[in-house]
Amino acid sequence: MESAPKSRMRGSARRTVITAAALKVFAEKGYHAASLGEIAKAAGVARTVMYDHFPSKRVLLLAVLQEQNTALVEYIGARITGRGTARERMRDTVDAYFGFAQSRPEARKLLFDAVSEDDPEIRTVRWGIREARTKAVAAMLAQDMREIGVDPAEPGAEAVVEFIITGMDGVAQWWEHRPEVPRSTLVEGVMWLLSSGLGPRS
Repeated sequence: MESAPKSRMRGSARRTVITAAALKVFAEKGYHAASLGEIAKAAGVARTVMYDHFPSKRVLLLAVLQEQNTALVEYIGARITGRGTARERMRDTVDAYFGFAQSRPEARKLLFDAVSEDDPEIRTVRWGIREARTKAVAAMLAQDMREIGVDPAEPGAEAVVEFIITGMDGVAQWWEHRPEVPRSTLVEGVMWLLSSGLGPRS
């Protein structure tokens, strides 16, 4: 009796498997040390199948960066635009970021940790992703900014958002070496630092 033919994975599903494997390999080894063959093996696909979706390692990295940045913005954006007061939403947002860092450490590392990819195109795309992330978060915080007397159109508003994002990720990196510290402690510490900035300007 002949065995039933193996079901073929749809292209979109295979692409998802490949980017998930690439995320882990890139985060663990870095861009230069990672190979497409290694990523293909981790994804359980032939290397030739990789080229059906990603013609080069650079294209694959950029796709993974875009994918994970979108996931991060959607994850914290749901808290920024949720219910409650500005302070309550900010607390939820801070907690959400640390939750993302805790549950998806590879994504956090790939998006934020300093790297030396020595590739002008990758550097340009990375900076574009960073700017887009800051602008997206600033846009979601626009109403709260107006309520505390900050014009969200001012360059300084984006600078504040960049400070918050970069600062929280610095704490997340510190947390990787101090995992015994409760997440709630980090949230309270960040909220204490931000508390004066959440009140009206004098």
